Amino acid sequence: MRLLVVSGRSGSGKTSALQLLEDEGFTCIDNIPLALLPNLIDYIRAQDARKFALGIDARNVDGDLGDLSRIFIHSGIPRELYKIIYLDTQTTVLHKRFSETRRKHPLSDSKTSLSEALEKERDILSPIIDIADIVVDTSALNHHDLRSTIRRIAVGHKSANMAITVVSFGFKHGAPTDADFIFDVRSLPNPHWVPELRLQTGLDDGVIKYLSSQQPVAEMTTDIANFILKWIPSFEKNNRSYLTVGIGCTGGMHRSVFISERIAERIKSTHSNVQVRHQHLKSNTIRAAQTQEPTSDA
Repeated sequence: MRLLVVSGRSGSGKTSALQLLEDEGFTCIDNIPLALLPNLIDYIRAQDARKFALGIDARNVDGDLGDLSRIFIHSGIPRELYKIIYLDTQTTVLHKRFSETRRKHPLSDSKTSLSEALEKERDILSPIIDIADIVVDTSALNHHDLRSTIRRIAVGHKSANMAITVVSFGFKHGAPTDADFIFDVRSLPNPHWVPELRLQTGLDDGVIKYLSSQQPVAEMTTDIANFILKWIPSFEKNNRSYLTVGIGCTGGMHRSVFISERIAERIKSTHSNVQVRHQHLKSNTIRAAQTQEPTSDA
């Protein structure tokens, strides 16, 4: 097992840090009351192969955070298996962030100003600052910089390749709403107009042979694949965890299916986390590129 504790004043980036850790495969639990922590740690200890991240802040703490160190000592978890990360931010920067977002500080009310709430929160969290393994000043970090910093601290290396999904679809049924890029291949030769191919799909040998013989199909496939491969690093640099590429023909049965498979093969040559989803095939097929037989997408 592995456990990370993430804390920090409101507005310091704790939520973004936990979201990054969730993308990295951690089970994240935010805003846990201190009284529940011993039982939760007992549960975590029993999960040998899992990674957990706990968000602890001043919102619903029902005890003295000075007990946090004692709780971990009594838990019996070896010190090398857990790490405490505290996100610190200059008070003036937090004032600006709350002003820009117009969020209400969780400790402020009709009798407590934002400045007073921030200082009160710092006092409550001071025991965590004292025992933190790493304190990160997020004052000058934007969202992407923060995620990169947390990834470097928590994971120790760049994460596994961004998850890339290539989706075939038919425009007459509607384009996928989650696609980052959509390419229209309806201008290419259509197997639908070849009687013996009409009932086949882009996964069948007849259609594959037909489309493989068409030069425009090869050229468009190459152009699309090269475009995607060129821009994947830019998405990864901005800490994107997912990229979805839509390939659309008229009905989503022939050209888009064939080209999606070929593009996925090209991407797979340099990125391991690639899937192909055929949105409008009757079987609604989804499979990992090149590696698995088609399976039903529930």
